[in-house]
Amino acid sequence: MKIKKFCNAEVAEDAKEKQITRAPCSLYSAPSAPSATSAFKAFLFFLAFVLTPAHADIAVRDDSGQAVRLAQAPKRIVSLAPHATELLFEVGAGGRIVGAVSHSDYPEEAKRIPRVGGYRSLDMEAIAALRPDVIVAWPSGNTPAQVEKLKQLGLPIYLSEPKRIADIASALERMGALTGNAEAGRQAAARFSQKHEALRAAYAGRPPVRVFYQIWNSPLMTVSGEQIIGDAIRLCGGENIFAKLPTLTATVSLEAVLQADPEVIVASGMAAQRPPWLDDWKRWPRLRAAKNDQLHFIPADWINRASPRLLQGAERLCGILDGARKGNGAP
Repeated sequence: MKIKKFCNAEVAEDAKEKQITRAPCSLYSAPSAPSATSAFKAFLFFLAFVLTPAHADIAVRDDSGQAVRLAQAPKRIVSLAPHATELLFEVGAGGRIVGAVSHSDYPEEAKRIPRVGGYRSLDMEAIAALRPDVIVAWPSGNTPAQVEKLKQLGLPIYLSEPKRIADIASALERMGALTGNAEAGRQAAARFSQKHEALRAAYAGRPPVRVFYQIWNSPLMTVSGEQIIGDAIRLCGGENIFAKLPTLTATVSLEAVLQADPEVIVASGMAAQRPPWLDDWKRWPRLRAAKNDQLHFIPADWINRASPRLLQGAERLCGILDGARKGNGAP
């Protein structure tokens, strides 16, 4: 019996989904009728060929809404922000970071990653030489011109910019998907959301406390309500006296702070130690925060970075504001 050839036949729709478009001729034709054994073996081979899942691309939307597509899970990652480095480690991809900017110092293993400059002064040649499969950039931290140059080199760029505490959970989930560690990303996001919700429940409905958050002294700088620290202040029941500023961070005048007369002043500075300039507010003893000894410090890395550690800083902030409430006679 003559066997008809199907070398040009299109496969069924379910096979098309597996990206198989043409069946091999050798499976369907033979110079003579095959034996039952050989036909059965050919059938098994055909099933293995058709049912083997095709490799799916990784496609994830970054914080700009841009879809970032990779052919496979990245083996070489460059992180251009300390918070991005922490996110990558949290989803189990830290071992694949081949380059990071300065101040990428958490967890401890991150300190051993080769440096590619500072987040505002990237070493473009060093980044290109690392041949990254993907670069995680920081829109409000990295220089736009340098990020654009990296794009022109054809390097995939994923933009990471969580602006709300709740956004960190989404960032973890998407970072897991981007690196091929989707399940680890989902688990990290769930842990973060659970802790976040516990803090929200604990401090919901507390009496408001007026807060000035100082990130630097010269020039005098603070955050708006749109910045992630502003979100932490809201979480704890605080009122940011500069919440309505049009930019995420801004320079403000001494007179504006004195006029607003905050109940609490919290500073972070740039180091792990309390900045000496925080006590400069004692020069104005009529200022409520100074008069009531409500001048507090939170380590910068605990609250300045949009990473899971931000909840550690938020928890301390909530405790500070609760202490101020009790000092004011609140229950």
